[in-house]
Amino acid sequence: MPAARPATAPAPTAGASPSHPLPTLDLLLLAVSISGISLSGPLISATAAPALAIAFWRNVMSVGVIGPYALLRHRAELRGIGRRALLLAAAAGALLALHFALWMPSLRMTSVASATALVTTSPLWTILLMRLFGTRAPRMVWLGMGAAFAGVLVLTGVDLSLSPRALLGDALALGAGLAAAGYMLLGAEVRKTVSTTAYTLVCYATTAVVLLGICLAAGTRMSGWPAGVWWQIVLLMVAAQFLGHSLSNRVVRTLGPSVTSTAILLEAPGAALIAALWLGQWPPAAAYPAVVLILLGLVLVARAGRR
Repeated sequence: MPAARPATAPAPTAGASPSHPLPTLDLLLLAVSISGISLSGPLISATAAPALAIAFWRNVMSVGVIGPYALLRHRAELRGIGRRALLLAAAAGALLALHFALWMPSLRMTSVASATALVTTSPLWTILLMRLFGTRAPRMVWLGMGAAFAGVLVLTGVDLSLSPRALLGDALALGAGLAAAGYMLLGAEVRKTVSTTAYTLVCYATTAVVLLGICLAAGTRMSGWPAGVWWQIVLLMVAAQFLGHSLSNRVVRTLGPSVTSTAILLEAPGAALIAALWLGQWPPAAAYPAVVLILLGLVLVARAGRR
């Protein structure tokens, strides 16, 4: 994480306006990233394989695709990565594994709309973590956080009325949002000195190793599925991993962790729409105002960041 500023210097403000406009290309890539991530929730829910095994194989496949290219074109950089950057990239991979280990099972315990809405609270966790490291947030950010967490409470109450299992799924999705925030902040720090390809390889490889340990400890079935399931995992790897997480890793260097993580709020309505049309998972009527509150809070955070 960035070093603490001297006590005499004014504390920085979260989301302070940059000295140059945001790059148009990176904004377009971020839009593609959100589209890929939005497909992940419904696709995971529709794939007939254990959630942890899906998470493991999508990362193994990603390493298998990006590894040869990275070793061919970035071998010198990989050899020269400093100890600090390497440790931070590995820590980011471990947090990404924790994110998968919490969120993907939550999709089997609660609705796709609820799990996605709760995991997209990651920008709020990002602001809190940044505050711990001396970055002061504007008042609008705190108002947005209050509105979003009010929505979280409403949404949790909706699931509580359905089943305790759904409530546990909500808790897992909320924890996954916190893990995603830490992953985004660490990735932004590493990307200051390390290319997207090198960082992604170290991060995804670490994620795969950690998930393998979790799968073995949990006794998760790792194979023996029909060919259609493997093709669904391949589609998930392409859409969510490469077009989703990898492009987020690409743009976080220029757009910053606040803007990048806040844009993930678009995953909630996107995933809910896909789940409704594809899986027939229309959320209860009481869930709609909860999702609106969450999105309102996240929009306030985004507006504060622009100012």
